[in-house]
Amino acid sequence: MKIILTEKITKLGNIGDTVTVATGYARNYLLPNNKAMRWSKGNIALFEAKKAELQAKQDASKATAESLVKAVENTKFYMIRQAGDTGHLYGSVSSRDIARALKELSNVSVESAQVLLGSPIKTIGAFDTKIALHPDVVVPVKIYVAQTSDEIDALVAGKILTFGTKKIEIEEESELPTPDVPAEIVADDAPAEETNAEPKKKPARKKAE
Repeated sequence: MKIILTEKITKLGNIGDTVTVATGYARNYLLPNNKAMRWSKGNIALFEAKKAELQAKQDASKATAESLVKAVENTKFYMIRQAGDTGHLYGSVSSRDIARALKELSNVSVESAQVLLGSPIKTIGAFDTKIALHPDVVVPVKIYVAQTSDEIDALVAGKILTFGTKKIEIEEESELPTPDVPAEIVADDAPAEETNAEPKKKPARKKAE
């Protein structure tokens, strides 16, 4: 569908641009939200008559977005979710979840489309994304997803969480020698293994002779 943008749309165009978009995108989002109007000669003339008003509205929207940047930057996006032994979530964290959290925590309202997450988060961890308060005002944020507050604190501190039996096995192997074998003995054992390599070959030579 051919439309005239009545405000700047990220990756689509600036106010006043004539662009062609999918019919569903225009009918379900752009037109109902007054972000565009159908292209026609009559609407071109209408846009030109309202251009100054629309531009002023756009400038005011940008100024409002700029005033909310600090609130978004200071929001702690801590998502507590259930997960399996491998760290995979039972469900996911979506753009809608992040938008809802922003509203609840900072009283800043955005649509899920303004959360530039891409695909939903499906594992525990720390994730970078952005929130577009306005096409010209995009705020980087970090999303922390974990099962408990303690795990969240660990992620915020920069620690890496691991899951499953592999972690347990590594910890057990590293801890077993420490209480039972002094460090000096462990150090003396290492060369002994190396020197045993050649003596094993000498008896083989004597048998050959």
